[in-house]
Amino acid sequence: MAFQELLDQVGGLGKFQILQMVLIVPFLVMTACQMFLENFTTVIPGHRCWVHTLDNDTVSDNDSGILSPDTLLRIFIPLDSDLRPEKCHRFIHPQWQLLHLNGSVTNMTEPDKETCLDGWVYDQSSFPSTIVTELTVVGTSAAFVSNFHIYCLLRFLSGCSSIIILANDGMLITEWIRPPSRVMVITVISCALSVGHILLGGLAFVFREWRTLQLVVSVPFLVFFFSSRWLVESARWLIINNKPEEGLEALRKVAYTNGMQNAGDALTMEGLRSSMQDELEAAQTKVTIWDLFHTPILRKRTCILLFVRFAITIPFYGIMINLQHLGSNIFLFQAIFGVLTAIIRCLPLLVQNHMGRRTTQTLFMFLVGLSVLVNTFVPQEMQTLRVALASVGISCAAASVTSFSVHIFELIPTVLRARALGLETVASRCGATLAPLLMMLMEYLSILPWIIYGVSPIIAGLAVLILPETRNLPLLDTLHDVKNNKEFSRKVNEINSFVKVTKF
Repeated sequence: MAFQELLDQVGGLGKFQILQMVLIVPFLVMTACQMFLENFTTVIPGHRCWVHTLDNDTVSDNDSGILSPDTLLRIFIPLDSDLRPEKCHRFIHPQWQLLHLNGSVTNMTEPDKETCLDGWVYDQSSFPSTIVTELTVVGTSAAFVSNFHIYCLLRFLSGCSSIIILANDGMLITEWIRPPSRVMVITVISCALSVGHILLGGLAFVFREWRTLQLVVSVPFLVFFFSSRWLVESARWLIINNKPEEGLEALRKVAYTNGMQNAGDALTMEGLRSSMQDELEAAQTKVTIWDLFHTPILRKRTCILLFVRFAITIPFYGIMINLQHLGSNIFLFQAIFGVLTAIIRCLPLLVQNHMGRRTTQTLFMFLVGLSVLVNTFVPQEMQTLRVALASVGISCAAASVTSFSVHIFELIPTVLRARALGLETVASRCGATLAPLLMMLMEYLSILPWIIYGVSPIIAGLAVLILPETRNLPLLDTLHDVKNNKEFSRKVNEINSFVKVTKF
């Protein structure tokens, strides 16, 4: 924790930190676009079975004139319970007798049906093409199968890269920030993701063809690749990982950028070794990811944090990737959710420094669960209320992720923070993977997936209360700090309680 003294000398929030954020925030905005791109590239438009006679315009006129498209459709495609064309079945033979039925006939034999053997016809009013509309191609031409597999592989690699960017950029900023400003900076990082949601909704509205949209959100990363050379590595990480010379150079660069050149010149290797003697000695011991589970304190923290991250990701992605269940205008929903999450993500900035990390996170997670559970039982006809509740759920989920990010940074020492964030990423990806798969449970009970989306954050919110409070505590650097931090945290909490009582 002695690094905090060095950071105070060179500036814990100045021109350097602002420049770092200016370079990193665009990364995060476009990364959010990449993460939710499938909301538009894999959207399932309205569709029905392809019919050779109907879709080749070979139906001739009859005595009453040219049949309307809706009338023709009734001959070849059965209707579902809502009197809309079925999506996956067609009549084996044309049912011309249906043209003469003015009402429902209960004693009529159900005509024979078959699946869509020749593919589907898609509604192209909103999307000229998506990945889904070209699966027809995959099913009828083996030559395109390998292309689809390559697309899946590239999207998988893109997803892996996106998560690394999020975790790495967050650490690059946060480890240069003084404790009082840490919540504010993490809030800015989180709001950048919300801006990405808004931007994606606008880009998808303008670029409806999926290949064009894919290209538009990917090209900026070529620019980011070259601009990343101006980012400065975390001096805290360099020192803890036994690279004091590089860490000292980074500190001097920060001092110079922040206008504290005299403080930078005063930094010497002897002074660095003197102030961070314990940390440098600890750096001689090689740490691995298993050190997160060796000591009882870190093992408990790690397991709870991973469960919480997993549980809050399930409803977040459950809502975000199922926008079609809320209505047809997914462009508007994407933008609205982006605006709302940007606003709500700012709440931890106002709340966490007063209510504490645990209480804030538990509150938001309870609100997520309750909003999803209530929405589960709202009729489909009450569209406005369903969208409003979904907006509350996704907004509070975003705020709880922001609160979680602050808490995990303060609970895990620098020497293990990157590894812990790697595990946290795995836990969140497991939740993101499970979220769409849970929709398969609708075959057994239509509300079952949404009940799971609602219950999981409530259980995780209770688990957060087991973790220690970290408000106003400095970042931990070594395993030794974790052991000392428990007593230090107790004393700080006693002081905070005393101050509150005095004010009262």
